[in-house]
Amino acid sequence: MTPVHFAFSTTFMLGLTGLAFHRTHLLSALLCLEAMMLSLITALSIWALQLDSTNFSASPMLLLAFSACEASAGLALLVATSRTHGSDRLQSLNLLQC
Repeated sequence: MTPVHFAFSTTFMLGLTGLAFHRTHLLSALLCLEAMMLSLITALSIWALQLDSTNFSASPMLLLAFSACEASAGLALLVATSRTHGSDRLQSLNLLQC
């Protein structure tokens, strides 16, 4: 495994463990998701550059567009929950009360 691949896989795994173990606030969960998406985008970009194929050149841009949509939906949910519940703590959210 090259150092570049090790760095991207480590970044992805750190984001995944942060998402799994640090679930106090919704904002921290969204930041962990964005770190995972950023590592996937950069790894896919480098993979497309290493293959020198035009078939995979649009994949990082498509993933970036989906990541932007995911981030905007996450921020909209963050604003909505902080307005209705008063905080972004995940422990205060209860789906049965909705």
